[in-house]
Amino acid sequence: MDDSRTADDYLNLTDADLVRQCKVDTFRVSGPGGQHRNKRDTAVRLRHGPTGLSAQAFERRSQRENRVRALRRLRERIALEARRPLDLSTYSPPPEVMALLPSDGRPAIGPRGSAYWPAVRELLDLFVALDCSVSETAQRLDVNTGRLSKVLTSQPHLLRTVNALRAARAQRPLR
Repeated sequence: MDDSRTADDYLNLTDADLVRQCKVDTFRVSGPGGQHRNKRDTAVRLRHGPTGLSAQAFERRSQRENRVRALRRLRERIALEARRPLDLSTYSPPPEVMALLPSDGRPAIGPRGSAYWPAVRELLDLFVALDCSVSETAQRLDVNTGRLSKVLTSQPHLLRTVNALRAARAQRPLR
């Protein structure tokens, strides 16, 4: 990755640094549950100032656990929604992107890995720079379109994002 892109590389920040860029709200959610329902403000919402994206979690009775879940969701939203321009003339895919597209069919990194969402973001940035063309993106990465399509359709949130990007360009959705 070239140095001009590191200024908005939020996904590679530590959890503490990313939280420092956020407005953190705690609140109580209503609903069924009786005596086991949250009686304290354990739900957490993170609003990331630089991107304007937010994520929340309220499933657990622990504010700390909900904060971890909200942070994971925020990283996912940043990867899926915050695009960065690429200079295609000097672009070379980082090793993390290639780890998503291994030749043996099994990705070296998965959705729970810390390198997964930065790699997905980089892949989507290239995909958008190439006008959401699966064939051009695959050619640029020197992989076949089947391997690239498999990655782009592997996660429901990723597939929705890819199809929304393609729909904005009047292209057929991936399945």
